[in-house]
Amino acid sequence: MTKLLDKIEVPQDRFELRLSGSGGQGMIFASVILGEAIGLAEGKNVVQSQSYGPEARGGASKSDVVVSANEIFYPKAMKLDLLLAMTQESMDKYYGDLKEDGILIVDTSLVTEIPTDKYYGFEFTRLARNEIGHIMVANVIALGAIAGATGIVSLESVTDAVIAKAPKGTEDKNRKAVKLGYDEALKLKEKNK
Repeated sequence: MTKLLDKIEVPQDRFELRLSGSGGQGMIFASVILGEAIGLAEGKNVVQSQSYGPEARGGASKSDVVVSANEIFYPKAMKLDLLLAMTQESMDKYYGDLKEDGILIVDTSLVTEIPTDKYYGFEFTRLARNEIGHIMVANVIALGAIAGATGIVSLESVTDAVIAKAPKGTEDKNRKAVKLGYDEALKLKEKNK
């Protein structure tokens, strides 16, 4: 496992992220939140796109976020700087789109066959079930981990974006989920020093 970066500097041209998992895991929802957190709160240019095929009902689904300090002329991800894989099927399908030196973040609760030893493993689904009481916030925990692992967006910006989109009555649960993912990333950084 390689060392986590303290902060990723978004290049002038583009930085491409893909959040992938199974239909129903909230990858599109998570990428919308991530895009808003980076774009609105952090002041970067952001484009978000997603797949809307049969993946919406299961199977490997994806949603891409392209970030740049300059204008974005092409909205689709071409070669990923960061891949979040929440299921084995999404890992198998999208790993080939990751740059050689790209960042791979994996839900090791559900992904067991990882084609490299250079990845950051978090048990998002297990943490959601055991610490929050509901697996539906695994995607929110993953957003916190992305913020903590990369520094591409602040904890405050992600939290604010999550709370703005979360269903009424779930604010505390979602706030706790973001913080949990963020803290897990910081623990992993400390362990890898």
